Amino acid sequence: MMIKNIIKTHPCFSEEAHHKFGRIHLPVAPACNIQCRYCIRKYDCANESRPGITSKVLTPEEALERVRALVERNERLSVVGIAGPGDPLANDTTFETLRAINREFPELILCVSTNGLYLSDRLEDLVRSGVRSLTITINAVMPETAEKIYSWVSYRGRKYTGRDAAECLLCNQWRGLRNAIDAGLIVKVNSVLIPGINDEEIPLIAWLAGVRGADLMNVIPLIPQAEFRNLQRPTHDEISTMRNICRNYMPQMTHCRQCRADACGILGEDKDMELEMLNARIGEEYCEMVN
Repeated sequence: MMIKNIIKTHPCFSEEAHHKFGRIHLPVAPACNIQCRYCIRKYDCANESRPGITSKVLTPEEALERVRALVERNERLSVVGIAGPGDPLANDTTFETLRAINREFPELILCVSTNGLYLSDRLEDLVRSGVRSLTITINAVMPETAEKIYSWVSYRGRKYTGRDAAECLLCNQWRGLRNAIDAGLIVKVNSVLIPGINDEEIPLIAWLAGVRGADLMNVIPLIPQAEFRNLQRPTHDEISTMRNICRNYMPQMTHCRQCRADACGILGEDKDMELEMLNARIGEEYCEMVN
C-alpha cells in the first residue's frame, strides 16, 4: 500500500479519515521498559479514557478474535494498533499478534505506538510483522529535561536512573526515529506538553523530527497524575498556541482523543469492546440453541 493511501485511511494520521474509518487498539503488551512520572498503568479501569489503561490484557489469540469480529461485522476497520498498556516493543506478544493479523488480514494497516527505547533493536521485527505506521512519544531533547520526566529506564537487562536514564532514552529515541524513517515507515511523533518542564523544548522536537522526515506531530496535554498529579493540565489555548508554533516545522494533528489501550471504533465514538464481544457470544450461543 502506498504511503498516501495509508495516510488517507488512517484515522490517527488523517483528520478526514477519522470520521470515516475505525481503528482498534489491542492491549496485548503489559510490560513497560521506562517509567514516566506522569504515567499510571491500570489494566481493569472501565470508566476512564486515557492512554495506558484497559479492561483486560489480551492474549494474541483473543486479540485476533476481536479483529475477526469487527471485520466480519463490517465496522469500517482500517487500522489495528498496539499501544500498551505498557510499551509494545518490550513484549514479544506484540509481534506474535501482529504477525497473526498480517497473515489473515494483510489489507489492514498495522500500527504501533512506542516510547522508542527498543525501536532500533526491534525495527526489523516490526517490518517483518507487517507494520507500516508508527508513533513515537518524544518529550525532550536535552538530558536535563528528560531527567525530570522519567524515573528510570530498563535497557538490555540494565536499569538506569537519573541522567544515565535520560541519555540512554534520548539517544535511542532519536536514532530509532531516523532508522524507522529510513526503513520507509510512516512516523508520527507524540509529545506531551508539561508546563514548566518541557514547554520550551516542544518546538525543538518538532524541528528535529521534521528535518529528519517525520510525517506528523501530535502535541497532547499532560494528564496530571502519578508524580505529576499536582501540575496543571495545559489549557486548550496553550495547546493550540504550541501547535501553531510547531506547525512551522511539521504538520500537526488536531483531532487526538488520547485513546485507551483497548480503544475500538471511530475516534470519539469508541465502543465497549468487552460488551460487544459478550453480545456476540450470546448471539452465537442462542443460534446454536435454537438450531
